[in-house]
Amino acid sequence: MRLKGKVALVTGAARGLGRACALEFARQGADLILLDIGRDIATVPYPLGSESQLQYTAQLCEEQGVAVMTGLADVTRQTEINAVVAKGLDRFGRIDVLLNNAGIAAPSGKIAHDISEDEWTTMIDVDLSGAWRMIRAVGASMTERRSGSIINIASTAGVVGYRHFSGYVAAKHGVIGLSKAVALDYAPLKVRVNALCPGSVRDASHVEGRMLSEIARSLHVPVAEHEDTFVQAQPMNALIEPEDIAHSAVWLASDESRQVTGSVITVDGGFSAR
Repeated sequence: MRLKGKVALVTGAARGLGRACALEFARQGADLILLDIGRDIATVPYPLGSESQLQYTAQLCEEQGVAVMTGLADVTRQTEINAVVAKGLDRFGRIDVLLNNAGIAAPSGKIAHDISEDEWTTMIDVDLSGAWRMIRAVGASMTERRSGSIINIASTAGVVGYRHFSGYVAAKHGVIGLSKAVALDYAPLKVRVNALCPGSVRDASHVEGRMLSEIARSLHVPVAEHEDTFVQAQPMNALIEPEDIAHSAVWLASDESRQVTGSVITVDGGFSAR
């Protein structure tokens, strides 16, 4: 129960890494505010997390004996974010942990000059500006209390480049820069900010993950072969499991990492060490 007594807000909680992290937070005793968009975005070429998936995540977390609140919000819309945060503060009185997980992998798979203005804007607005908007919504509350941990899910694309993914790479490099800068802003106020960088995470069925398969589609890799294709690039010869990221997020959320801020932590099986 390493997070007993804490309240954590998880974005992109309907499925994938968001669900995995939310469930592990619940197992460690944290009460939860779970946020997702609950609808699709026209410029994103695959379905986003649904309201029913978000409710299922909540059910799984409640089974661990913690209190759970859900909220629908688009991280590109500050008013929607503020409404969920205000409701969460009203119910729980505090937010101790913010896990900025909401993000998209596509539109991608194009050489830089073939990316449309709308595609570029969507990627940056969701993956980078969305994290900033969430910090904007909870930062004052955390700094007033002189306590909090903000965990921004970046990617190995935040520390290396990837061909045909310039928008995604730019956004995730930006998330790392945002994390370092806000860590310095908040350090005197005892609020920690770190970036967590997953490598190739397996699309585990129990969390309804689909990020890796969508990246494969963008690269025109047959979905039936995509795991074998990505494993070939892994020094440890295995994909990352969602729980690997969740366990790292728990450590960053807990008081065990109380002197860790402004850090970039990769969980990628050695991929970025080359």
